[in-house]
Amino acid sequence: MRIIQIALSLFFTLLFSFSFAQKIATWDSLTLSAAKFRSIGPSFMTGRISDVVIDPANESHWYVGVASGGVWETKNAGVTFQPIFDKQKVYSIGCITLDAMSRNLWVGSGENVGGRHISFGDGIYLSKDGGKTWKNMGLKESNHISKIIVHPTNSDIVWVAAQGPLWSKGGERGVYMTTNGGAKWKRVLGDNEWTGATELLIDPRNAEVLYAATWQRHRTVAAYLGGGPKSGIHKSVDGGNTWQKLKTGLPAGNMGKIGLAISPQNPDVIYAAIETELKKGGFYRSADRGMSWSKKSDMISGGTGPHYYQELWASPHQFDRVYFANNYMKVTDDGGTTFKNLGKAYKHVDNHAMAFKASDPDYLMVGTDGGLYESFDLASTWRHMGNMPISQFYKLAVDDAKPFYNIYGGTQDNNTQGGKSRTVNKAGISTADWKVILGGDGHQPATEPGNPNIVYGQSQQGWYSRVDMATGERIGIRPQPANGEPFERYNWDAPILVSSHNPARVYVASQRLWRSDSRGDAWTVLSEDLTRNEERFDLPIMGRKQSYENAWDVYAMSTYNTITSIAESPVNENILYTGTDDGYIQCTKDGGNTWNKTDVKNLPGVPERAYINDIKADLFDENTVYVALDAHKQGDYTPYLFVSKNGGKTWKSITNGIAEKNYVWRIVQDHVNPSLLFIGTEFGIYFTVNGGENWKQLKGGLPTISFRDLVIQHEHNDLVAASFGRSFYILDNYTFLRNLDAAILEQEAVLFQPRETYLFRPQRDGREKGGSQGGQHFYGANPTYGVLFDYYIKEKPKTASQLRKKEEKELNTKEKDVDFPGWDVLAAEKNETSPNYWLQISDNNGNVIRKIKLANSKGVNRTAWNMKASSEWPIGSNSKADGDKDAGWYVAAGTYSARMYQLFRGEAMPMGDAVEVVLKPLHKSTLPAKSQAEKDEFLTAYMAAQLQRRLLSRKFRNCKKETASLLVAAKRMNAPFPDALKQLVAIQNELRVLDTEWSGNSAKNAVGEKVSPTLNDRLSAAGATLWGSNYGPTATAKDGLAIATTLMEDYEQRISNVDATLATIYAALRKAGSPIILEMED
Repeated sequence: MRIIQIALSLFFTLLFSFSFAQKIATWDSLTLSAAKFRSIGPSFMTGRISDVVIDPANESHWYVGVASGGVWETKNAGVTFQPIFDKQKVYSIGCITLDAMSRNLWVGSGENVGGRHISFGDGIYLSKDGGKTWKNMGLKESNHISKIIVHPTNSDIVWVAAQGPLWSKGGERGVYMTTNGGAKWKRVLGDNEWTGATELLIDPRNAEVLYAATWQRHRTVAAYLGGGPKSGIHKSVDGGNTWQKLKTGLPAGNMGKIGLAISPQNPDVIYAAIETELKKGGFYRSADRGMSWSKKSDMISGGTGPHYYQELWASPHQFDRVYFANNYMKVTDDGGTTFKNLGKAYKHVDNHAMAFKASDPDYLMVGTDGGLYESFDLASTWRHMGNMPISQFYKLAVDDAKPFYNIYGGTQDNNTQGGKSRTVNKAGISTADWKVILGGDGHQPATEPGNPNIVYGQSQQGWYSRVDMATGERIGIRPQPANGEPFERYNWDAPILVSSHNPARVYVASQRLWRSDSRGDAWTVLSEDLTRNEERFDLPIMGRKQSYENAWDVYAMSTYNTITSIAESPVNENILYTGTDDGYIQCTKDGGNTWNKTDVKNLPGVPERAYINDIKADLFDENTVYVALDAHKQGDYTPYLFVSKNGGKTWKSITNGIAEKNYVWRIVQDHVNPSLLFIGTEFGIYFTVNGGENWKQLKGGLPTISFRDLVIQHEHNDLVAASFGRSFYILDNYTFLRNLDAAILEQEAVLFQPRETYLFRPQRDGREKGGSQGGQHFYGANPTYGVLFDYYIKEKPKTASQLRKKEEKELNTKEKDVDFPGWDVLAAEKNETSPNYWLQISDNNGNVIRKIKLANSKGVNRTAWNMKASSEWPIGSNSKADGDKDAGWYVAAGTYSARMYQLFRGEAMPMGDAVEVVLKPLHKSTLPAKSQAEKDEFLTAYMAAQLQRRLLSRKFRNCKKETASLLVAAKRMNAPFPDALKQLVAIQNELRVLDTEWSGNSAKNAVGEKVSPTLNDRLSAAGATLWGSNYGPTATAKDGLAIATTLMEDYEQRISNVDATLATIYAALRKAGSPIILEMED
């Protein structure tokens, strides 16, 4: 088997490297409509909210800033939400401001906390149409914007608090203002190095009076210093042009993050939450517009640390009531002297945003790490908005459960979650399909091949557990140092890897690499310390080494000098790789006995100490290894991606086609074609079909978002992606990407082989579209139902008119004569139909059972066959060529074939070879089904009866029309009233009797009274065995169909007699001189 894989590897590598070298232009312009990801959620625990705005003009209209998921809007108080920022260049949101006067919507990009895991923004955005369109208004190097204030009477004046870059100095940081609506910005407070602004206030009585909090801070991979001498509270009395630093009564030493609020009832009163050194600080109050302050208490944000919270909100309904952002939200009713916990029943902790309603003093809205909540009773109870798929997933794993695999992911502060990749539910994947399998911040999970009941998970810093999914039991399996050894240094997002050679073998890492051959019951150390092993407090931060008495905070972050990545060669179990957070790649080729170290600074162009996000051993070649490095925590957002073909001795950069400022998180390799690779980056997903020589972004179905992990589910050939802020996405059956070589791209059209497909009938739960359970539910998307066919079209087919116009355009460009084509040619062009493509499906006997019209779009497209044969219902004047897609009957499980055709000018031309289509039953029926022959026989008889019913119905209606017309003719003819009048009235009565037998007593029908079984009732009962089951006809159904057939034989005879009599009467009336009745003429 391994020899075959190596041969395949050589074949594909040579094929793609040779063929694509000459086809880059085609590759760059290739459209991939088939590569459309589906959002599967989950949304039941959602993710971090950075800001929320309640529209004062309509309190059911909200804008929600998702920390790492864009901007969302609801117009119905949270029943439904829609994302409105998805196509912008960034996804991280710091703040939102709605200008009540102009209705302009301002968004500050870049999350406004100091966390280790946050992304960056690219400035300030403005929408003048409620979020339909956006324009970047500058401050592109601010990275993190925390507050925007618009002048209450002049919408051209705007102030912005920009925190500036977190990981490096410089950028645009401080307080900025514009007087021309954002055309130009001027910094009025802050500096060029480490000090930005984190808070802004405006006096509601006087827009010239502003307050600002500056924040000096710097985060590195090793540590976080959240304060300095330039942090402080400042005041402006001239509209922000000049500022005074406030000092009286405030801490004299270094300050960290500061939260500010102004009393709506008495704007002379200002509140401040101030961090000082070593996670200490206090709550301060000023009663004289900031000129002097008094410390009211030692209250300071805890949990993750002040850098993560510290915001203040003064209640608009009660003086001196102030809400304090914290892991557990605090509230004071006496201006800060005492605090108590805000009610938190059934609510997530880690609070970041708050909003109020002017109309309701008991209403609160809070944004947390677990999403958005509202309370109508001042926090006694909470309602969670569980309908936004905005979970922040660090990593994921998939199992091989049958028939549909499960997905597991570790989230930021919302546990390790697991759920189904798809369901049989017509609505999709529901909240009930997801569950929590492990608590804490979740990180890298793993599964055991061949045993979906064994799942590994972890909470932050390597607290590994093994979960028995059959029982739900969890057991801790974290390796422990030996007696006398120092503590193990685990990364916040520590790695875990299940061996591809032995499913019971598991690798984890601290500063050392550990191996267990007993699923974590016992561990063996495979290495000494593989990192630099430094004292992080002795490393430079904020430009130099700092004293201990400072605003340090390393509580909620990784220990430094840790292993971040593990790789095992699937070809050779003795070859192992590790990557660290301090820039070392280590390799062993003897199972850990000896190690070879590579400093990443020796890789071409890589910064010293670049963080290793991922390292992967090639699936086919033991000498090939890939590494994704990340320097964004040094302020460098460049993608660094390398391959080594000689076991790490030399490295080659493979970043061609990846956007700038787009660092790489993950790389995965296809298990069939070694040249097909995928990467997850900070702003999307890319793939290459030539081993990394050229990358192309996959955009279908995806917002702008970070993808921090990718996994391939081998059996289904699905690419599963973990986003950090928009939950999970799946690209179903990407196998067409394996075949995108130059030869394929030169063909006119190609149909790709579909995967085996489960045959089942979707179920309903009342929450699908059109259901009755309300519109508030989020459902993750299932794959498009049916067999997914991917096909390639080189160019959209052109008509003679289009070809002529193209030629004439070229002649006009060259200013050459354009010959008149002739009137006959022009007339023929008007009548010409466009060429189009069709998919023809046949059974295993070669009988055509379905034709599907395909989109004529250039590139790779996807369509679906719903596993039904063509409709056998009669064709009417409004029928379409490809029929009602849902009107046919389900086919049986088995093997079919499909072929692509081009239909043009009445000629069907086959395009390429036929492909095999395999349908396999998803379920085994409890009761044995009838034979296929019996089912086919009944279906044929049923459809014949339905056809007979429709023909009889038409004949019956015609008789009614002809009778009415003959009565008119008899009365209008220039002759005495004929004897036929009496005969026609008798026929009318006979038709009424038939109508009653056919449809029931009209008087009873009018009031809903039951009638004797009609023809329609009999046919409906017989058809009930066909619509919802593959069981086959019951004896009752057969009897019903037999009764219906007998009734129709009787009706046929009686209607035919009436029809013949009407013809005789018409002939007699015409002979007597009656007017012509057009519909009765031959």
